[in-house]
Amino acid sequence: MSNDSVPVTVRILEKEFCVACPVDERESLIASARFLDGKMRQIRDSRKVVGMDRIAVICALNLAHELLQQSKIAPVEHAFAARVKNLHDKIEAALQNDKPKKATQLEL
Repeated sequence: MSNDSVPVTVRILEKEFCVACPVDERESLIASARFLDGKMRQIRDSRKVVGMDRIAVICALNLAHELLQQSKIAPVEHAFAARVKNLHDKIEAALQNDKPKKATQLEL
């Protein structure tokens, strides 16, 4: 992984921004800028918000809200996955404990 930064120019709502970015994260920055541009265009095109600064703030608030909603969901999903794994382990253990009994019965 390289620590060298390169200037990357991104375009958001018809304005260009030059951002220093690590070489190996260039594509991710460009994708992020495209995503942000799309979200800001949706807000602008709704005609409910006027001005680049206001559009940027509303967009930032929307994205922060989505991020917080996702962070609330993640612990629930993690707990669910842990419970499923625990049940899986118990089933596997029960099946392993059951195998010798069946083998013994077959030998008789």
